[in-house]
Amino acid sequence: MKKTATAFTTERRHLLEIIDGLIEGIILLDQDRSIVWANDTALAMHGVTDLAALGGTAAGYRKAFSLRYRNRRALRAAQYPLDRALAGEAYKDVVVEVNSRRDPEFSRMLQVRNLVLRDAQGAVEGMVLVLLDVTERYSAEERFERTFSANPAPAVICSLADLRHIKVNDGFLAMTGYAREQVLGKTLRQLDFLGDTPQREDALHRLAEGATIPQMETIISVQDGGAKLVVVAGQPIEVADQPCMLFTFNDLEPRRKAETALRDSEQRFATAFRLAPVPMTLSTTEGRLLEVNDAFVATTGYDAKTLARDEDALALLWTDPQAYDRAMASLEQGAGVHGQEMALRTRDGALLDCLVSAAPVSIQDQPCVLAAIQDITERKRSEVELMEAIETVMQDTSWFSRSVIEKLAQIRAPQGTPQGQAELADLTPREREILGLMCQGHIDTEIASSLHLSRNTVRNHVAALYSKLDVHRRSAAIIWARQRGIVGYEKPARKQAQKPARNR
Repeated sequence: MKKTATAFTTERRHLLEIIDGLIEGIILLDQDRSIVWANDTALAMHGVTDLAALGGTAAGYRKAFSLRYRNRRALRAAQYPLDRALAGEAYKDVVVEVNSRRDPEFSRMLQVRNLVLRDAQGAVEGMVLVLLDVTERYSAEERFERTFSANPAPAVICSLADLRHIKVNDGFLAMTGYAREQVLGKTLRQLDFLGDTPQREDALHRLAEGATIPQMETIISVQDGGAKLVVVAGQPIEVADQPCMLFTFNDLEPRRKAETALRDSEQRFATAFRLAPVPMTLSTTEGRLLEVNDAFVATTGYDAKTLARDEDALALLWTDPQAYDRAMASLEQGAGVHGQEMALRTRDGALLDCLVSAAPVSIQDQPCVLAAIQDITERKRSEVELMEAIETVMQDTSWFSRSVIEKLAQIRAPQGTPQGQAELADLTPREREILGLMCQGHIDTEIASSLHLSRNTVRNHVAALYSKLDVHRRSAAIIWARQRGIVGYEKPARKQAQKPARNR
Protein backbone atom coordinates (compact mmCIF):
# COMPACT_ATOMS: atom_id res chain seq x y z
CA MET A 1 0.00 0.00 0.00
CA LYS A 2 1.35 3.39 -1.02
CA LYS A 3 1.71 6.11 1.53
CA THR A 4 2.12 9.69 0.34
CA ALA A 5 2.24 13.19 1.80
CA THR A 6 0.52 16.10 0.15
CA ALA A 7 3.71 18.05 0.35
CA PHE A 8 5.56 15.57 -1.89
CA THR A 9 6.33 16.80 -5.32
CA THR A 10 5.63 14.81 -8.49
CA GLU A 11 9.31 13.96 -8.75
CA ARG A 12 9.33 12.61 -5.21
CA ARG A 13 6.24 10.52 -5.94
CA HIS A 14 7.98 8.92 -8.90
CA LEU A 15 10.99 8.21 -6.68
CA LEU A 16 8.78 6.56 -4.08
CA GLU A 17 7.24 4.31 -6.70
CA ILE A 18 10.72 3.14 -7.68
CA ILE A 19 12.00 2.44 -4.17
CA ASP A 20 8.76 0.86 -2.98
CA GLY A 21 9.75 -2.42 -4.64
CA LEU A 22 13.27 -2.59 -3.26
CA ILE A 23 14.30 -5.43 -0.93
CA GLU A 24 15.59 -2.86 1.54
CA GLY A 25 13.17 -1.24 3.89
CA ILE A 26 12.80 2.53 3.43
CA ILE A 27 11.45 4.98 6.01
CA LEU A 28 11.10 8.73 5.27
CA LEU A 29 11.24 11.26 8.11
CA ASP A 30 10.16 14.89 7.94
CA GLN A 31 11.88 17.76 9.65
CA ASP A 32 9.04 17.92 12.15
CA ARG A 33 10.13 14.45 13.43
CA SER A 34 7.18 12.68 11.85
CA ILE A 35 7.31 9.42 9.88
CA VAL A 36 5.82 10.41 6.52
CA TRP A 37 6.29 7.23 4.48
CA ALA A 38 7.53 3.62 4.59
CA ASN A 39 7.56 0.92 1.97
CA ASP A 40 6.02 -2.52 2.45
CA THR A 41 9.39 -4.06 3.16
CA ALA A 42 10.02 -1.67 6.06
CA LEU A 43 6.54 -2.35 7.48
CA ALA A 44 7.10 -6.13 7.30
CA MET A 45 10.44 -5.73 9.04
CA HIS A 46 8.51 -4.27 12.00
CA GLY A 47 5.68 -6.79 11.88
CA VAL A 48 3.01 -4.19 10.94
CA THR A 49 0.84 -3.48 7.89
CA ASP A 50 0.22 0.26 8.00
CA LEU A 51 2.21 3.41 8.57
CA ALA A 52 0.40 4.38 11.75
CA ALA A 53 1.63 1.20 13.47
CA LEU A 54 5.18 2.57 13.28
CA GLY A 55 4.18 5.22 15.82
CA GLY A 56 3.77 8.29 13.61
CA THR A 57 6.79 10.11 15.08
CA ALA A 58 10.21 9.32 16.46
CA ALA A 59 8.77 9.41 19.99
CA GLY A 60 5.85 7.20 18.92
CA TYR A 61 8.30 4.74 17.36
CA ARG A 62 10.13 4.41 20.69
CA LYS A 63 6.85 3.67 22.42
CA ALA A 64 5.97 1.00 19.85
CA PHE A 65 9.39 -0.69 19.64
CA SER A 66 12.28 -1.38 22.02
CA LEU A 67 15.76 -1.61 20.49
CA ARG A 68 18.87 -3.33 21.75
CA TYR A 69 22.40 -3.70 20.49
CA ARG A 70 23.83 -7.16 19.77
CA ASN A 71 25.40 -7.22 23.23
CA ARG A 72 21.84 -7.09 24.64
CA ARG A 73 22.26 -3.50 25.90
CA ALA A 74 19.10 -1.42 25.45
CA LEU A 75 19.33 1.76 23.37
CA ARG A 76 18.61 5.12 25.01
CA ALA A 77 16.24 7.53 23.25
CA ALA A 78 19.06 9.51 21.61
CA GLN A 79 20.60 6.28 20.30
CA TYR A 80 17.57 5.18 18.26
CA PRO A 81 18.37 5.31 14.52
CA LEU A 82 15.44 7.68 13.85
CA ASP A 83 16.59 10.12 16.55
CA ARG A 84 20.21 9.99 15.40
CA ALA A 85 19.15 10.73 11.82
CA LEU A 86 16.94 13.66 12.90
CA ALA A 87 19.86 15.00 14.96
CA GLY A 88 21.89 15.25 11.75
CA GLU A 89 24.22 12.34 12.56
CA ALA A 90 25.38 10.27 9.60
CA TYR A 91 25.88 6.56 10.22
CA LYS A 92 25.85 3.28 8.35
CA ASP A 93 25.56 -0.43 9.07
CA VAL A 94 24.27 -0.04 12.60
CA VAL A 95 22.87 -3.40 13.70
CA VAL A 96 20.03 -3.36 16.24
CA GLU A 97 17.54 -5.89 17.56
CA VAL A 98 13.98 -4.58 17.11
CA ASN A 99 11.35 -5.93 19.53
CA SER A 100 7.66 -5.07 19.39
CA ARG A 101 6.15 -3.87 22.66
CA ARG A 102 2.72 -5.07 21.50
CA ASP A 103 3.92 -8.55 20.49
CA PRO A 104 6.59 -10.01 22.84
CA GLU A 105 7.22 -12.84 20.35
CA PHE A 106 8.26 -10.48 17.56
CA SER A 107 11.98 -9.79 17.14
CA ARG A 108 14.14 -8.85 14.17
CA MET A 109 17.80 -7.99 13.63
CA LEU A 110 18.03 -4.95 11.34
CA GLN A 111 21.03 -3.28 9.78
CA VAL A 112 20.37 0.48 9.43
CA ARG A 113 21.99 3.36 7.56
CA ASN A 114 20.69 6.89 6.89
CA LEU A 115 20.66 9.43 4.05
CA VAL A 116 19.78 13.13 3.93
CA LEU A 117 17.20 14.40 1.40
CA ARG A 118 17.95 17.83 -0.01
CA ASP A 119 16.12 20.04 -2.48
CA ALA A 120 17.58 21.62 -5.60
CA GLN A 121 19.00 24.48 -3.55
CA GLY A 122 20.66 22.05 -1.10
CA ALA A 123 18.27 22.66 1.74
CA VAL A 124 17.42 19.66 3.92
CA GLU A 125 13.93 18.32 3.21
CA GLY A 126 13.98 15.15 5.28
CA MET A 127 15.77 11.97 6.26
CA VAL A 128 15.82 8.47 4.81
CA LEU A 129 16.44 5.27 6.82
CA VAL A 130 17.53 2.26 4.76
CA LEU A 131 16.90 -1.04 6.56
CA LEU A 132 18.18 -4.54 5.81
CA ASP A 133 16.83 -7.61 7.61
CA VAL A 134 19.86 -9.60 8.84
CA THR A 135 17.94 -11.81 11.29
CA GLU A 136 18.84 -15.10 9.63
CA ARG A 137 22.49 -14.25 9.37
CA TYR A 138 22.82 -13.19 12.98
CA SER A 139 20.72 -16.12 14.18
CA ALA A 140 23.11 -18.43 12.41
CA GLU A 141 26.05 -16.59 13.96
CA GLU A 142 24.50 -16.84 17.40
CA ARG A 143 23.94 -20.56 16.93
CA PHE A 144 27.57 -20.88 15.80
CA GLU A 145 28.74 -18.86 18.83
CA ARG A 146 26.80 -21.09 21.21
CA THR A 147 28.02 -24.24 19.52
CA PHE A 148 31.60 -22.97 19.35
CA SER A 149 31.65 -21.98 23.02
CA ALA A 150 29.95 -25.14 24.26
CA ASN A 151 31.96 -27.54 22.09
CA PRO A 152 34.35 -29.48 24.36
CA ALA A 153 36.77 -29.93 21.46
CA PRO A 154 39.48 -27.23 21.73
CA ALA A 155 39.14 -24.59 18.98
CA VAL A 156 40.54 -21.18 17.95
CA ILE A 157 39.38 -18.85 15.15
CA CYS A 158 42.06 -16.84 13.38
CA SER A 159 41.34 -13.91 11.05
CA LEU A 160 42.99 -14.41 7.66
CA ALA A 161 43.37 -10.64 7.19
CA ASP A 162 45.93 -10.16 9.98
CA LEU A 163 46.29 -13.71 11.41
CA ARG A 164 44.95 -12.59 14.79
CA HIS A 165 43.03 -14.93 17.04
CA ILE A 166 39.51 -13.49 17.32
CA LYS A 167 37.70 -16.33 19.13
CA VAL A 168 38.68 -19.12 21.50
CA ASN A 169 36.53 -21.64 23.35
CA ASP A 170 36.76 -23.05 26.87
CA GLY A 171 38.03 -26.41 25.58
CA PHE A 172 41.16 -24.78 24.17
CA LEU A 173 41.75 -22.74 27.34
CA ALA A 174 41.42 -25.89 29.48
CA MET A 175 43.83 -27.81 27.22
CA THR A 176 46.55 -25.12 27.15
CA GLY A 177 46.07 -23.37 30.50
CA TYR A 178 45.90 -19.92 28.85
CA ALA A 179 43.44 -17.24 29.97
CA ARG A 180 41.09 -15.89 27.30
CA GLU A 181 42.79 -12.47 27.22
CA GLN A 182 46.14 -14.17 26.65
CA VAL A 183 44.85 -15.58 23.35
CA LEU A 184 42.43 -13.06 21.86
CA GLY A 185 44.11 -10.37 19.77
CA LYS A 186 47.41 -12.22 19.59
CA THR A 187 48.80 -13.07 16.17
CA LEU A 188 49.78 -16.52 14.97
CA ARG A 189 53.38 -15.40 15.27
CA GLN A 190 52.90 -14.49 18.95
CA LEU A 191 50.94 -17.64 19.82
CA ASP A 192 51.81 -20.28 17.26
CA PHE A 193 49.36 -23.16 17.44
CA LEU A 194 50.63 -24.93 14.34
CA GLY A 195 53.57 -26.09 16.44
CA ASP A 196 56.52 -28.23 15.47
CA THR A 197 55.52 -30.59 12.66
CA PRO A 198 57.01 -31.70 9.34
CA GLN A 199 53.81 -30.41 7.64
CA ARG A 200 54.26 -26.89 9.01
CA GLU A 201 55.31 -25.22 5.75
CA ASP A 202 52.45 -26.80 3.85
CA ALA A 203 50.04 -25.67 6.58
CA LEU A 204 51.31 -22.07 6.39
CA HIS A 205 50.96 -22.11 2.61
CA ARG A 206 47.37 -23.34 2.87
CA LEU A 207 46.64 -20.75 5.55
CA ALA A 208 47.85 -17.94 3.25
CA GLU A 209 45.56 -19.24 0.50
CA GLY A 210 42.61 -19.71 2.86
CA ALA A 211 42.51 -23.42 2.01
CA THR A 212 41.64 -26.36 4.23
CA ILE A 213 44.50 -27.60 6.40
CA PRO A 214 44.27 -31.39 6.79
CA GLN A 215 44.78 -33.09 10.15
CA MET A 216 48.36 -33.33 11.33
CA GLU A 217 50.13 -34.29 14.53
CA THR A 218 52.15 -31.53 16.12
CA ILE A 219 53.59 -30.38 19.43
CA ILE A 220 52.35 -27.02 20.74
CA SER A 221 53.49 -24.91 23.68
CA VAL A 222 51.18 -24.48 26.66
CA GLN A 223 50.91 -21.80 29.32
CA ASP A 224 53.18 -23.40 31.94
CA GLY A 225 56.07 -23.62 29.48
CA GLY A 226 55.47 -27.28 28.72
CA ALA A 227 54.39 -28.90 25.46
CA LYS A 228 51.52 -31.08 24.34
CA LEU A 229 51.06 -33.54 21.52
CA VAL A 230 47.89 -32.66 19.56
CA VAL A 231 46.17 -33.22 16.25
CA VAL A 232 45.30 -29.89 14.58
CA ALA A 233 43.21 -29.15 11.50
CA GLY A 234 42.06 -25.91 9.83
CA GLN A 235 38.75 -25.16 8.12
CA PRO A 236 38.06 -21.85 6.26
CA ILE A 237 34.94 -20.04 7.55
CA GLU A 238 33.46 -16.53 7.56
CA VAL A 239 32.85 -14.63 10.76
CA ALA A 240 31.01 -11.29 10.40
CA ASP A 241 31.65 -11.42 6.65
CA GLN A 242 35.39 -11.71 7.28
CA PRO A 243 37.41 -14.69 6.00
CA CYS A 244 38.80 -16.70 8.92
CA MET A 245 40.34 -20.07 9.72
CA LEU A 246 38.80 -22.35 12.34
CA PHE A 247 41.51 -24.42 14.04
CA THR A 248 40.31 -27.49 15.93
CA PHE A 249 42.50 -29.61 18.18
CA ASN A 250 42.51 -33.12 19.60
CA ASP A 251 44.60 -33.53 22.73
CA LEU A 252 46.84 -36.60 22.32
CA GLU A 253 48.76 -36.01 25.55
CA PRO A 254 46.82 -38.65 27.54
CA ARG A 255 47.53 -41.14 24.76
CA ARG A 256 51.21 -40.21 24.70
CA LYS A 257 51.48 -40.57 28.48
CA ALA A 258 49.74 -43.94 28.32
CA GLU A 259 52.05 -45.09 25.53
CA THR A 260 55.11 -43.89 27.47
CA ALA A 261 53.90 -45.66 30.61
CA LEU A 262 53.24 -48.80 28.58
CA ARG A 263 56.71 -48.69 27.04
CA ASP A 264 58.29 -48.18 30.46
CA SER A 265 56.22 -51.01 31.90
CA GLU A 266 57.15 -53.35 29.05
CA GLN A 267 60.81 -52.38 29.40
CA ARG A 268 60.71 -53.16 33.13
CA PHE A 269 58.95 -56.44 32.38
CA ALA A 270 61.56 -57.34 29.75
CA THR A 271 64.39 -56.59 32.17
CA ALA A 272 62.81 -58.58 34.99
CA PHE A 273 62.02 -61.43 32.59
CA ARG A 274 65.56 -61.61 31.28
CA LEU A 275 67.27 -61.39 34.70
CA ALA A 276 64.88 -63.64 36.65
CA PRO A 277 66.84 -66.42 38.41
CA VAL A 278 64.25 -69.07 37.50
CA PRO A 279 63.70 -70.31 33.93
CA MET A 280 60.85 -68.44 32.22
CA THR A 281 59.15 -68.64 28.83
CA LEU A 282 56.84 -66.36 26.88
CA SER A 283 54.62 -68.03 24.30
CA THR A 284 51.45 -67.48 22.31
CA THR A 285 48.18 -68.94 23.51
CA GLU A 286 48.58 -71.54 20.72
CA GLY A 287 51.86 -72.74 22.25
CA ARG A 288 54.37 -71.11 19.87
CA LEU A 289 57.43 -70.03 21.84
CA LEU A 290 58.27 -66.32 21.56
CA GLU A 291 61.04 -65.72 24.10
CA VAL A 292 63.04 -67.43 26.87
CA ASN A 293 65.20 -65.88 29.57
CA ASP A 294 68.84 -66.46 30.45
CA ALA A 295 68.03 -68.91 33.24
CA PHE A 296 66.04 -71.06 30.81
CA VAL A 297 68.99 -71.17 28.40
CA ALA A 298 71.36 -72.09 31.23
CA THR A 299 69.04 -74.83 32.51
CA THR A 300 67.94 -76.47 29.26
CA GLY A 301 70.67 -75.58 26.78
CA TYR A 302 68.07 -74.21 24.33
CA ASP A 303 67.87 -70.61 23.12
CA ALA A 304 64.92 -68.71 21.65
CA LYS A 305 66.24 -68.82 18.07
CA THR A 306 66.63 -72.58 18.15
CA LEU A 307 63.16 -73.13 19.59
CA ALA A 308 61.53 -70.60 17.26
CA ARG A 309 62.25 -72.83 14.28
CA ASP A 310 59.60 -75.32 15.43
CA GLU A 311 56.07 -74.09 16.12
CA ASP A 312 55.53 -77.11 18.42
CA ALA A 313 58.82 -76.63 20.29
CA LEU A 314 57.12 -75.83 23.58
CA ALA A 315 55.03 -79.00 23.51
CA LEU A 316 58.07 -81.09 22.63
CA LEU A 317 59.97 -79.85 25.67
CA TRP A 318 57.50 -81.49 28.04
CA THR A 319 57.60 -85.29 28.12
CA ASP A 320 54.00 -85.79 29.32
CA PRO A 321 51.61 -84.70 26.51
CA GLN A 322 48.55 -85.15 28.71
CA ALA A 323 49.93 -82.88 31.44
CA TYR A 324 50.85 -80.29 28.80
CA ASP A 325 47.36 -80.43 27.24
CA ARG A 326 45.73 -80.02 30.67
CA ALA A 327 47.87 -76.97 31.36
CA MET A 328 47.04 -75.37 27.97
CA ALA A 329 43.33 -76.06 28.44
CA SER A 330 43.42 -74.33 31.81
CA LEU A 331 45.20 -71.32 30.28
CA GLU A 332 42.68 -71.08 27.45
CA GLN A 333 39.96 -70.71 30.09
CA GLY A 334 41.97 -67.94 31.77
CA ALA A 335 42.48 -69.99 34.95
CA GLY A 336 46.27 -70.28 34.87
CA VAL A 337 48.48 -73.08 36.19
CA HIS A 338 50.04 -73.13 39.67
CA GLY A 339 52.81 -75.52 40.77
CA GLN A 340 52.02 -78.33 38.33
CA GLU A 341 54.64 -81.10 38.32
CA MET A 342 55.97 -81.79 34.81
CA ALA A 343 59.09 -83.39 33.36
CA LEU A 344 61.21 -81.23 31.01
CA ARG A 345 63.63 -82.66 28.45
CA THR A 346 66.85 -80.65 28.03
CA ARG A 347 68.80 -80.24 24.81
CA ASP A 348 71.22 -83.03 25.78
CA GLY A 349 68.33 -85.43 26.53
CA ALA A 350 68.33 -85.21 30.33
CA LEU A 351 65.00 -85.15 32.17
CA LEU A 352 64.32 -82.48 34.78
CA ASP A 353 61.56 -82.66 37.38
CA CYS A 354 59.91 -79.24 37.41
CA LEU A 355 57.12 -77.25 39.04
CA VAL A 356 55.42 -75.09 36.40
CA SER A 357 53.30 -72.00 37.02
CA ALA A 358 51.80 -70.08 34.10
CA ALA A 359 49.31 -67.24 33.54
CA PRO A 360 47.83 -65.42 30.53
CA VAL A 361 49.27 -61.93 29.91
CA SER A 362 48.95 -59.24 27.24
CA ILE A 363 52.12 -58.01 25.51
CA GLN A 364 51.62 -55.15 23.03
CA ASP A 365 47.92 -56.05 22.83
CA GLN A 366 48.80 -59.65 21.90
CA PRO A 367 47.50 -62.42 24.22
CA CYS A 368 50.44 -64.47 25.50
CA VAL A 369 51.33 -66.99 28.18
CA LEU A 370 54.05 -66.30 30.75
CA ALA A 371 55.43 -69.42 32.45
CA ALA A 372 57.89 -69.81 35.35
CA ILE A 373 59.72 -73.13 35.80
CA GLN A 374 61.27 -74.35 39.05
CA ASP A 375 63.79 -77.18 38.70
CA ILE A 376 63.20 -79.58 41.62
CA THR A 377 65.25 -82.48 40.25
CA GLU A 378 67.95 -82.29 42.94
CA ARG A 379 65.41 -81.80 45.70
CA LYS A 380 63.40 -84.83 44.67
CA ARG A 381 66.57 -86.90 44.33
CA SER A 382 67.66 -85.88 47.82
CA GLU A 383 64.23 -86.71 49.23
CA VAL A 384 64.26 -90.13 47.62
CA GLU A 385 67.77 -90.85 48.89
CA LEU A 386 66.84 -89.69 52.37
CA MET A 387 63.71 -91.83 52.46
CA GLU A 388 65.64 -94.85 51.25
CA ALA A 389 68.23 -94.32 53.97
CA ILE A 390 65.54 -94.04 56.62
CA GLU A 391 63.83 -97.16 55.34
CA THR A 392 67.15 -99.01 55.54
CA VAL A 393 68.02 -98.02 59.10
CA MET A 394 64.48 -98.56 60.32
CA GLN A 395 64.39 -102.18 59.19
CA ASP A 396 65.57 -103.01 62.70
CA THR A 397 64.12 -100.43 65.07
CA SER A 398 65.16 -102.36 68.17
CA TRP A 399 68.53 -100.57 67.97
CA PHE A 400 66.94 -97.10 68.36
CA SER A 401 65.43 -95.35 71.31
CA ARG A 402 61.93 -93.92 71.11
CA SER A 403 63.29 -90.34 70.78
CA VAL A 404 65.40 -91.34 67.78
CA ILE A 405 62.39 -93.07 66.19
CA GLU A 406 60.29 -89.90 66.67
CA LYS A 407 62.96 -87.72 65.08
CA LEU A 408 63.14 -90.03 62.11
CA ALA A 409 59.36 -89.85 61.91
CA GLN A 410 59.54 -86.08 61.79
CA ILE A 411 61.87 -86.31 58.83
CA ARG A 412 59.57 -88.78 57.10
CA ALA A 413 56.39 -86.89 58.02
CA PRO A 414 56.86 -83.25 59.20
CA GLN A 415 55.11 -81.99 62.33
CA GLY A 416 51.39 -81.64 61.78
CA THR A 417 51.12 -84.32 59.09
CA PRO A 418 48.32 -86.74 60.11
CA GLN A 419 49.50 -90.32 60.73
CA GLY A 420 46.16 -91.99 60.23
CA GLN A 421 42.93 -91.69 62.15
CA ALA A 422 42.71 -95.35 63.35
CA GLU A 423 42.98 -96.36 67.02
CA LEU A 424 44.23 -99.57 68.69
CA ALA A 425 40.66 -100.76 69.18
CA ASP A 426 40.19 -100.77 65.41
CA LEU A 427 42.87 -103.45 64.97
CA THR A 428 42.22 -107.16 65.09
CA PRO A 429 44.26 -109.27 67.52
CA ARG A 430 46.20 -110.75 64.63
CA GLU A 431 46.98 -107.28 63.26
CA ARG A 432 48.26 -106.22 66.70
CA GLU A 433 50.47 -109.31 66.88
CA ILE A 434 51.93 -108.59 63.45
CA LEU A 435 52.39 -104.91 64.31
CA GLY A 436 54.25 -105.87 67.52
CA LEU A 437 56.60 -108.15 65.60
CA MET A 438 57.19 -105.37 63.06
CA CYS A 439 58.17 -103.08 65.94
CA GLN A 440 60.76 -105.67 66.99
CA GLY A 441 62.29 -105.47 63.51
CA HIS A 442 61.00 -108.77 62.08
CA ILE A 443 60.50 -109.04 58.36
CA ASP A 444 57.48 -110.74 56.77
CA THR A 445 59.18 -114.18 56.55
CA GLU A 446 60.13 -114.09 60.22
CA ILE A 447 56.65 -112.96 61.22
CA ALA A 448 55.10 -115.83 59.22
CA SER A 449 57.36 -118.34 61.00
CA SER A 450 56.64 -116.92 64.47
CA LEU A 451 52.87 -116.98 63.98
CA HIS A 452 52.76 -120.18 61.93
CA LEU A 453 51.20 -118.34 58.99
CA SER A 454 51.95 -118.32 55.32
CA ARG A 455 53.96 -115.43 53.92
CA ASN A 456 51.02 -114.30 51.74
CA THR A 457 48.74 -114.25 54.78
CA VAL A 458 51.20 -112.00 56.59
CA ARG A 459 51.41 -109.69 53.56
CA ASN A 460 47.61 -109.43 53.48
CA HIS A 461 47.53 -108.49 57.15
CA VAL A 462 50.29 -105.92 56.61
CA ALA A 463 48.34 -104.41 53.70
CA ALA A 464 45.21 -104.21 55.89
CA LEU A 465 47.27 -102.49 58.59
CA TYR A 466 48.60 -99.92 56.12
CA SER A 467 45.05 -99.18 54.97
CA LYS A 468 43.69 -98.73 58.49
CA LEU A 469 46.61 -96.60 59.65
CA ASP A 470 46.68 -94.57 56.39
CA VAL A 471 50.42 -95.21 55.94
CA HIS A 472 52.46 -96.56 53.05
CA ARG A 473 55.70 -97.77 54.64
CA ARG A 474 56.71 -100.14 57.44
CA SER A 475 58.58 -97.39 59.23
CA ALA A 476 55.45 -95.21 59.40
CA ALA A 477 53.46 -98.14 60.84
CA ILE A 478 56.15 -98.68 63.51
CA ILE A 479 56.07 -94.98 64.43
CA TRP A 480 52.31 -95.14 64.75
CA ALA A 481 52.52 -98.20 67.02
CA ARG A 482 55.24 -96.80 69.29
CA GLN A 483 53.30 -93.53 69.70
CA ARG A 484 50.54 -95.73 71.18
CA GLY A 485 52.75 -97.84 73.44
CA ILE A 486 53.35 -100.89 71.24
CA VAL A 487 57.06 -101.71 71.37
CA GLY A 488 57.06 -105.47 70.65
CA TYR A 489 55.16 -108.71 70.35
CA GLU A 490 53.36 -110.01 73.44
CA LYS A 491 51.98 -113.54 73.15
CA PRO A 492 48.38 -113.69 74.37
CA ALA A 493 47.99 -115.52 77.75
CA ARG A 494 44.68 -117.04 76.79
CA LYS A 495 42.26 -117.08 73.91
CA GLN A 496 39.97 -114.39 75.29
CA ALA A 497 42.83 -111.88 75.23
CA GLN A 498 42.81 -111.95 71.46
CA LYS A 499 39.51 -110.05 71.32
CA PRO A 500 39.76 -106.34 70.44
CA ALA A 501 39.77 -104.09 73.45
CA ARG A 502 39.17 -100.36 73.75
CA ASN A 503 41.92 -98.08 74.99
CA ARG A 504 41.43 -97.06 78.55
